[in-house]
Amino acid sequence: MEASAPVTGLILTGGGARAAYQVGVLRALVEIRRHCLAPAGNPFPVIAGTSAGAINAAALAGDADDFERGVDKLVQIWEGFHADQVYRADSIGVIRTGARWLTMMSIGWVIARWRRLKPRSLLDNSPLAGLLERVVRLERIPELIRDGHLKALAVSASSYSSGEHVTFYNAACEATGWVRSQRRAVRDHIGLPHLLASSAIPFVFPAKQLMIDGEPEWFGDGSMRQAAPISPAIHLGAERILVIGAGRMHEPPGKRQVSADYPTMAQIAGHALSNIFLDALAVDVERLQRINRTLELLPAEAREKSALRPIEVLLIAPSQRLDDIAARHLDALPLTIRALLRGLGVSGQGSDARGAALASYLLFEADFTRELMALGEQDTLARRDEVARFFGWVPHRTSAPPAEPAAAALASGSIDPVAPETVHYFAGALAGSAAGP
Repeated sequence: MEASAPVTGLILTGGGARAAYQVGVLRALVEIRRHCLAPAGNPFPVIAGTSAGAINAAALAGDADDFERGVDKLVQIWEGFHADQVYRADSIGVIRTGARWLTMMSIGWVIARWRRLKPRSLLDNSPLAGLLERVVRLERIPELIRDGHLKALAVSASSYSSGEHVTFYNAACEATGWVRSQRRAVRDHIGLPHLLASSAIPFVFPAKQLMIDGEPEWFGDGSMRQAAPISPAIHLGAERILVIGAGRMHEPPGKRQVSADYPTMAQIAGHALSNIFLDALAVDVERLQRINRTLELLPAEAREKSALRPIEVLLIAPSQRLDDIAARHLDALPLTIRALLRGLGVSGQGSDARGAALASYLLFEADFTRELMALGEQDTLARRDEVARFFGWVPHRTSAPPAEPAAAALASGSIDPVAPETVHYFAGALAGSAAGP
């Protein structure tokens, strides 16, 4: 990246297995950059992630000296994913966690021993810890920051102990922490426990203990109580930001077919998780747009005196409902997990599926993740000119543009040729008050 170029930040949001979409977007960015003959180096000096997005963010940060290598590693992992790489899907593992948890929720309170044996989560994600130890090079991050390949990495988690939303960050020495209402930032060396805490989907995966000011606190998924998901990148010096979502920002026009049946536990849980993982980003985008409009109304002299500064933001989010895609792949889940989810009300297949939203967060299976990656590529390559302008890359017109990797999926009909949902705008960011980022 040229020294005069603005500092570019990357925001990767949460969403369990839905984070495969982010990897498709990143793979398309590599192709666009190659086509534009853009300079080598890390295009994202500031990287921030939440939940599964925190894992993708940390993986990229650990290879900040070779961005394409980092993306290739993520592609290899997500293309070949199986649920047992993330959580125990064997019968014994499910009985020890999920079956106990469901029993306790029903009749366990009348059995004395359940009062002593308190299940901590629906699933046991111990396999994820082993996977992260093998593939995420967290030990390299301080060195990469020192050598200038990376400016900052931020990972967010939510404290069950204090109720605060905490952003843990490792950054260059000039970066300082911030405090806002019910949220704060803490400088720390990002480690495996931070990633497990940030990605601990409530009820589904167990909380993790982290130290805050020398005191232990229990943390869960960083998407909970995340009022301003774009904020960490701004505080850490980003001047323009690419945000990759994991769900549609708006529903398409027209009436959707809905069921008149009473919602199952799975449907209610899926609705609650969508609120946790998706709604905060939409609200933050709207907030930035309002600030942008306010800035436009100010005279130039007033803008110069203001603490507000313009932040260019490119938002890329799925052009299709990931719930609907998940509904086509429910049978890819391990038999034990299907049985467990059936007890919560996940049933059917395709257009007849119920509870697919909940299942979409747990569908760490290659059939599902590959389709999401293809959709991410399609959505990004369809906006290649806008992406190139955002980064200041100039397309190399003497060669053909990169081929659409999703073409095969489009031809098969598994992905509809719907225009990708992106938002590109300038926004102001106020770093000095509680109303700011």
